[in-house]
Amino acid sequence: MAEIGYALSSEEHPPSDLVRFAQCAEEVGFKFALISDHFHPWLDRQGHSPFAWTVIGAIAHATTRLRLGTGVTCPTVRYHPAIVAQAAATSAALMPGRFFLGIGSGENLNEHIVGRGWPSAPIRIEMMDEAIDIIRLLWKGGEQSFRGKYFTIDHARVYTLPSEPPPLYIAAAGPQAARDAAERGDGLITVSPEKKVVEAFNSAGGSSKPRFGQVTVCWASDESSAKRTAQEWWASAAVPGELSQELPLPRHFEQATQIVREEDITSAIVCGPDPHKHRQAIQQYLDAGIEHVYLHQVGPDQDGFFQFYRKEILPAFSS
Repeated sequence: MAEIGYALSSEEHPPSDLVRFAQCAEEVGFKFALISDHFHPWLDRQGHSPFAWTVIGAIAHATTRLRLGTGVTCPTVRYHPAIVAQAAATSAALMPGRFFLGIGSGENLNEHIVGRGWPSAPIRIEMMDEAIDIIRLLWKGGEQSFRGKYFTIDHARVYTLPSEPPPLYIAAAGPQAARDAAERGDGLITVSPEKKVVEAFNSAGGSSKPRFGQVTVCWASDESSAKRTAQEWWASAAVPGELSQELPLPRHFEQATQIVREEDITSAIVCGPDPHKHRQAIQQYLDAGIEHVYLHQVGPDQDGFFQFYRKEILPAFSS
């Protein structure tokens, strides 16, 4: 069954607005939301990056039905996995049956800030696998110790646990990462409707597990203003290749976006008020086998987006 969700963009909005947007998403009819967990925004123009776990606590008390997860948390460099295990357990205790932990291997942009360097991609994957072991171990309860290649926990116990551990979903962009997500996680998070990624996830044992996909859009009353907003606020979406994982500072993304053209933006972001384009973008994910699709509305006009989706988009995908 298709479910439509909402992306809480911590990079673009202050914490009080994020809480209000979560309330609006619930009221309008979005079933779930994912909140980004960054230390820096992608671009200085975006202007924000509140601590996601504090915002999650506020949203827990401001909503009653909306499911909420991190989209996504890197549990390896900026955070020790024991801290992520505790934070997720607390969030799940505040939101019984409504919280899930989304994790990924991270970006230099957010992780270098603690001065531990930025590991190569193969090492990041090894670190994340070890982090998953620690998180799941601590969620079992009781006093636990662990000594691995990258992390140690010494007689640690998470005392505040939910009645059931929250689902742990893993972000993946390629087939190998998707296979790892199927083997190690409870679900998949991705940002493109790649059938080969879903097929790899399914073939590795993920066919019965949930699959989440993010669609980036910029609704506005006319297409030209939507394109301008997308270019101004989220040109980083069109930064090519592995740069999004490797660039360390917002100013470096500013420099990289100088080569981004309008056609690059419109190929990465659905722009404008045409309901067909928005429905078509969502349908591409559903056709690829991704049944939980969540929308990231670029720019300040979230209220216009909510009203548009309430009237034109959500009814088309309601069961």
